[in-house]
Amino acid sequence: MAKLYSEKHSIKNFNDLEPREETVNFLLNYSKALSVINCNKMKFEALLN
Repeated sequence: MAKLYSEKHSIKNFNDLEPREETVNFLLNYSKALSVINCNKMKFEALLN
């Protein structure tokens, strides 16, 4: 049977979670390089390196 992860003893305190600085920098750099182009009813995503 599948384990239930919603039980109290298996839930970590989510207020204590902090991402690493590398993760934050990666996401910020990715969002800066991402460009979405709307053409008619289509969307094109381009990563600008």
